[in-house]
Amino acid sequence: MFLGLGSIALLLAVLGIFLPILPTTPFVLLAAACFARGSARLHNGLLAHRVAGPIIHEWREHRSMPPGVKPWAYLLMSLSFGISILLMESTWHRATLVAIAAALVFFLWRVPVRGN
Repeated sequence: MFLGLGSIALLLAVLGIFLPILPTTPFVLLAAACFARGSARLHNGLLAHRVAGPIIHEWREHRSMPPGVKPWAYLLMSLSFGISILLMESTWHRATLVAIAAALVFFLWRVPVRGN
């Protein structure tokens, strides 16, 4: 069960790279938690990943983000939401995207960054 949930979470994390509505990091953290209980090989693979590994370690040990990750998250969110908002014709859809972006920015703003 945990292997399946972890795989779905990882798939959603990958989709979150390209889709502005899906946040990537929470799904990576969920995948790591599921793989820790369902597949040691996949869990170790995530921890060894050059991008996801440090984020998972930082969250697990300090409940924070490593320095430098937050600006990249803001930049990528701005780009993906900005492009999506420009492509939408409906005011309702644009407003919904702005509201989701605002909620994600607020959430990200509240996550602490541990000093260097």
